[in-house]
Amino acid sequence: MFKAWLVTKADKQQTAALTQLDEGQLPEGDVTVRIENSSINYKDALALTGKAPIIRRFPMVPGIDLGGIVEQSTSHNYHPGDKVIVNGWEIGEVHWGGLSELARLRSEWLIKLPEPLTLFDAMALGTAGYTAMLAVMALEKFGVGPEKGEILVTGAGGGVGGFAISFLAKLGYDVVASTGRLQESAYLKSLGAKEVIDRAQFSGPGKALGKERWAGAIENVGSHTLANVCATLKRGAAVACCGNAQGIDFPGTVAPFILRGVTLIGIDSDLCPMPTRLIAWDRIAHTVDKKTLSEITQSRPLSEAMSTAEEVLAGRIRGRVVIDING
Repeated sequence: MFKAWLVTKADKQQTAALTQLDEGQLPEGDVTVRIENSSINYKDALALTGKAPIIRRFPMVPGIDLGGIVEQSTSHNYHPGDKVIVNGWEIGEVHWGGLSELARLRSEWLIKLPEPLTLFDAMALGTAGYTAMLAVMALEKFGVGPEKGEILVTGAGGGVGGFAISFLAKLGYDVVASTGRLQESAYLKSLGAKEVIDRAQFSGPGKALGKERWAGAIENVGSHTLANVCATLKRGAAVACCGNAQGIDFPGTVAPFILRGVTLIGIDSDLCPMPTRLIAWDRIAHTVDKKTLSEITQSRPLSEAMSTAEEVLAGRIRGRVVIDING
């Protein structure tokens, strides 16, 4: 038997509870992992609370991140005792995920823990840190280097935003952080932001084109915010889009794209090909600052996953929450 958060659905009503399950109930896979840590991402919060249709197969164990130790394996690539991490691959949506003491997974989803990270470090980073690095890599691919000018990071108080600021600053970029929590300005500057601005200037309907300012952006909010960021990008700039906290709509125009030649890059961390994942995690392992990681992260026990999810959706969580499965 093992403990897990199980989400069920009956008569269109979704219910989540911390439950005792039998190992025989685990889904198919060639590797069984004893989970040590998971995390609560925005997507996990939506899945646990049922505020959005994230889960596509019931019953479901949520959790898009997990880190643990291999217990059983029929794969030649993984053996008992190996430390591994998983991000995405639709776990927590169509395949049981990380808010559990045990997981059975397909070996092609696993990554061996990159040195010098610990399992706790890897989950403190989780999909948030991994997505932030994918966004940084996307800007680099489109030629947005530190010499081009200021980089805007929206949703700066969240996990992706915080890691994006930290990674960009360490790579020599001038970073401007946009947030609705200006009381967190000192924290955001400690991560590497040179300036903190109020998200209000982006969150409402705006003009088709605004004054050019940003050489690039990592945008975590969507809706009017994404449209306004695009409208204020410099000629030839790029924005990496990786979130929709404000909404999935895009109430903008084609003007920035056809008059300034800007590029909108979508970041798909969930089903990103393994070669790109490995590059991202290798760069993270050699870029992340352990002091910053400790400042951006807090730990909570598995029993508090639901209350944490509610806090995430209410905007009361700064940075990252690691779920200690054995806590």
